[in-house]
Amino acid sequence: MAVTYENAVERLIALGHELATHRKFDLEHMRVLAAALGHPERRLQSVLIAGTNGKGSTAATLASIVQTAGYRTGLYTSPHLIRVNERIRVNGEPISDAEFALMYDRVERVSQELVATSALPWHPSFFEMLTAIMFEYFASVGVELAVLEVGMGGRLDATNIAEPSISVITDIDFDHQKFLGNSLSEIAREKAGIIRPNGTVILLPQHPQVNDTLGNEIMARKAHPISATEYMPPLTPGAPNGHRTGESFQKGTFPVSIGGEEILISPSLPGRHQLRNLALAIAAAQELNQFGLRILPRHIEQGVRETKWPARFQVIPAEPGSPEIVLDVAHNPAGAWALRSTLSERYEERPLTFVFGAMRDKALEEIAGILFPVAERVILTKAQNPRAASPEELMQAAQQTGATLLDEPNVAAGLECARKLAGSSGVIVITGSIYIVGEVLEQLSSKPAQQGAKHG
Repeated sequence: MAVTYENAVERLIALGHELATHRKFDLEHMRVLAAALGHPERRLQSVLIAGTNGKGSTAATLASIVQTAGYRTGLYTSPHLIRVNERIRVNGEPISDAEFALMYDRVERVSQELVATSALPWHPSFFEMLTAIMFEYFASVGVELAVLEVGMGGRLDATNIAEPSISVITDIDFDHQKFLGNSLSEIAREKAGIIRPNGTVILLPQHPQVNDTLGNEIMARKAHPISATEYMPPLTPGAPNGHRTGESFQKGTFPVSIGGEEILISPSLPGRHQLRNLALAIAAAQELNQFGLRILPRHIEQGVRETKWPARFQVIPAEPGSPEIVLDVAHNPAGAWALRSTLSERYEERPLTFVFGAMRDKALEEIAGILFPVAERVILTKAQNPRAASPEELMQAAQQTGATLLDEPNVAAGLECARKLAGSSGVIVITGSIYIVGEVLEQLSSKPAQQGAKHG
């Protein structure tokens, strides 16, 4: 009996997530699965992107540039907002339900055989299965470059069985400390696990502890580091410490010189923090010319302009009598600071109503302390996820912020409450977790609920 898409998603969800299974991380298990599939990852040229914040935006921008240059481009990201298909894209199009079911069936049959013969000690996890499905699909449809976002960490992540032409490290901050370590140095060391001996790695200066750790790991591997600093906006005269804000960026664009040719960069993703992700993507695109691709400055200019990456300060314009809505997946302190900064720049004089929910394993007090003071009111709610903090737990974590706090039992009720309170002149900000944002996007799309839990 043929496996349907619905069957495939149900079975994947039943596997749970490796964060919840308490299994020991072991990349060798992923290599065994890949070998049984004929090593599809070896039939792909790839770029591997790790970091705490910005890796999805960097991946989406790079994929857009490479696609613009005429290459069949695969993009693998996590988690998803509404449907699991979103994670696996070719030239911007998610894998179809039929193709997903076919790939799942292929990987599942191999997995069962490996477990039955004791080649694997247990069934692959949710993320390992999805990663294998991705590699198999990308190889089967002739992807010319796969842009791969690491799920968590780097060293032991399932994506790390790839042999990337280029590794990219985005901004590193505290998150998933239970698995990655309690210091920035420990976390950076895990992220550096994607750097290959004698390989190319693209990065930007960041926290001194991170810089030291990455520098030591690069030297130990004799890797070739490339700084993306030259692709940041021009220096603003008089800015403190030569801060690269860029007067031209205030107008939405800034010039960049690539190979002696000046192009005009028009970022499609708002927020100053996105400029760092953008610079990393441009540097990676330019470096791909050393690995057999032909990416011209005009491809970079167009690819950046046409990048689409939802729920990263995504603005839903106001309809008559309704408030504007901003969706942003600020799920850790660094993301919260980035959101607060962008809100302050864009909505300095307008009242903000937050709809906020988060997973209970996040830094709830710190995130609330960063975001809530800029809001006129905050509606606390809970996503349909067993890891989600209850409104009562969020209320306790946010007591010291001084914000006006309300609570609603679910996301739909929270959004409805926000619409009534914000008024036509206000702005609703949906944030705190990708699960919260995903449920709101699903409601706003006015489509029937789709099957598929969100894991990431």
